[in-house]
Amino acid sequence: MELVSLQWIFRLLMVLIIFQGVCVIFYYTTNTHSSRDAMTKALQQLRCAKLRRKFSIMKPAKSIELKSFTQELSDFLSCPYKSNQTERELNRIKLQFCCNATGSFILTKRNTAVNQSIPYETSKTKTYKINAALHSMLPEDFPWSGRRLGRCAVVGSGGILKNSSCGREIDSADFIIRFNLAAVNDSDVGMKTDLITVNPSQLGYKNLEKNPDPLVERVSVYGNATLIIPAFAYTFCTSQSIKTLKVLHPIRPQQPVVFFSPSYLRTLDRFWKGRGLREVRLSTGFMLISTAMELCEHVHVYGFWPFGSDLQEQPVPYHYYDQLKPHRYMHKMPEEFVRLLQLHSQGALTLHLQPCSSPGADLESNLYGWMRTVRLWQHQSKQIFKHLYY
Repeated sequence: MELVSLQWIFRLLMVLIIFQGVCVIFYYTTNTHSSRDAMTKALQQLRCAKLRRKFSIMKPAKSIELKSFTQELSDFLSCPYKSNQTERELNRIKLQFCCNATGSFILTKRNTAVNQSIPYETSKTKTYKINAALHSMLPEDFPWSGRRLGRCAVVGSGGILKNSSCGREIDSADFIIRFNLAAVNDSDVGMKTDLITVNPSQLGYKNLEKNPDPLVERVSVYGNATLIIPAFAYTFCTSQSIKTLKVLHPIRPQQPVVFFSPSYLRTLDRFWKGRGLREVRLSTGFMLISTAMELCEHVHVYGFWPFGSDLQEQPVPYHYYDQLKPHRYMHKMPEEFVRLLQLHSQGALTLHLQPCSSPGADLESNLYGWMRTVRLWQHQSKQIFKHLYY
């Protein structure tokens, strides 16, 4: 009897020991997985912080080693975006103090007098005298004064927007800026426009006064969006720009035609050159991003990509609406682009360089996004295991 009792007690103890061992193994296995997950997350956060710092202090350069640059940029864009209200306000105050877009962005009756001599943006000696007829067609005042413009989308024409599915996201903005009468569409770039630039070279219509229909048809695509023209950038821009204003002013009063203030653009040029930007002349895109940083609460930038291939090393056209190859010299913008990357990494604006996620995305877009994610995780895993085991 005693022997049976001892055997029973022994078996019970063995069961308890085994049970405790299983519990201990389970406990430490779970903690090991948790620890590894925590370590992985910490390493990812550390890498994101390093990349954010790297891009925030990156110096403008004439050339970039594209493959390594796009790989690091892909990694950085996979990190959570950190908006920085302090940085946004600091840039806004600096731009207001320097350039004052609200008061001097465009020529108005308020900031321009009859018979006033307007200096050309790119000339130190040439001027244009504003006559009464032209003055009468200028807007009374800045049309967007007295309010912040909320969330603004500045939509460049870069080929990176092709098949991006960003149309719905862009159209959800409060104020949308486009360039050079660029084509609009539902899928990639959206349909809404509030302000669009017109290059004087696009205004070479024959017999414009007698036959304005082709021009009217071209600009009516943008609804009541304001058309802004650099009439006083160069002397050869002026005549055709003023002719366009005279033609459209009575025909489409609901669609204002305004002129950049050359004084504002000169001041903006000095502002950025004083901060190290070495471009001969700022691109119109960079000018209007700067204006948006002063006038808007949040600035989202699309379609600004100066290279011939995207982040996945796939070739992209020069514009999203054509098949032109990137020009080797024309509008080469590495310095401006690096400055945009700095502003993005500092949280001052949001630079969009990847396809947008939209409810209507097709299978191909989803597959593209999935493959991009797999490649990113492969790269990150190599970095993580390097830190873990070496």
